[in-house]
Amino acid sequence: MIERSTKCIISCDGLQVLITALSGRGYQVLGPTVRDGAIVYDEVARLDDLPRGWTDRQEAGRYRLEKRGDEALFGYAVGPQSWKRFLHPPIERLWQVRKDGTAAGEEAPVPKFAFLGVRACELAAIAIQDKVFLGGAYRDTAYHRRRSDNFIIALNCGEAGGTCFCVSMKTGPKAQSGFDLALTELIGDRHEFLVESGSDLGSEILAELSSRPALLADLEAAEAVVANTAAHMGRSLETGGLKELLQTNLEHSRWDEVAERCLSCANCTMVCPTCFCTSVEDHTDLSGEVAERERKWDSCFTLDFSYVHGGSVRKQTRSRYRQWMTHKLANWIDQFGTSGCVGCGRCVTWCPVGIDITEEAAAIRATPGQKGGTHGGT
Repeated sequence: MIERSTKCIISCDGLQVLITALSGRGYQVLGPTVRDGAIVYDEVARLDDLPRGWTDRQEAGRYRLEKRGDEALFGYAVGPQSWKRFLHPPIERLWQVRKDGTAAGEEAPVPKFAFLGVRACELAAIAIQDKVFLGGAYRDTAYHRRRSDNFIIALNCGEAGGTCFCVSMKTGPKAQSGFDLALTELIGDRHEFLVESGSDLGSEILAELSSRPALLADLEAAEAVVANTAAHMGRSLETGGLKELLQTNLEHSRWDEVAERCLSCANCTMVCPTCFCTSVEDHTDLSGEVAERERKWDSCFTLDFSYVHGGSVRKQTRSRYRQWMTHKLANWIDQFGTSGCVGCGRCVTWCPVGIDITEEAAAIRATPGQKGGTHGGT
């Protein structure tokens, strides 16, 4: 059995060797890169593909990139995308058939993914989606195919975003499990990475890299990076009793107040790393020869999502926002045994009008039992 607690130091060149080694093993290496004024996840082959020297500034409804004063490769928080887009893609074909009854094509092969730079909150989000798609009596076969054989390189956060609150959710900023390798970027006299193995395969690949044993000073420096990040969270959320608070305040006046600002645009659900709602659509081509069924991301913020015979169940914005927030922070616990929020802050950053889920929860906590208008359940 290979020792799983291996910790060593590699250089930036060693990180390049790691990327190359994973590619050589047949993995599609995906990591952060700068595109269209944001840090997004895409295929990476060289260190120059990474956001060297860039950081992000995030607040409610605001996101921008800025240059750092160093050459950090991972000196940012999180961008608009999550790893969900690879494991549970926005559009996925379920089946395709021809008019004569024959299959229109073989199932497309799924690449082996190697995710580089997965934050602790994102590891928690992947674990939540694993529970949603794989933890019940019926597995989502498409998700299972994409989730199999992943290689995950976690990143212990060295930068807290203005909307981050992973400390409140106990999901970060240090990766604890669910990874093959975990990196902590150390920038000082030398630009290096503390690497920790978390699986046998991680240890096997780590052994192929040029490295040196981690010294006590290296371990202390890595702990200081994480501690500094934890001390500079942009947001906080009081989680004690939150489930009961939301479930007993379904008619609180705050739902009316947030509805006056909410655009029902669904941005929060699109950027969320755990939201999993979908709809299914059938299409035929113009010739009528081929038909296919697709699964697409959907959102509880759209009017049609709750449509049943006779109309939509949640006709008003207040009920749609309430559904999202109470499901995320309360009812999700009843369903899956955990909160549906990991504290990444994306929903706050990418809300066009800056609605802040931590602020909404705090407002209800401050005035429990306060009733709203006469809108009823919808």
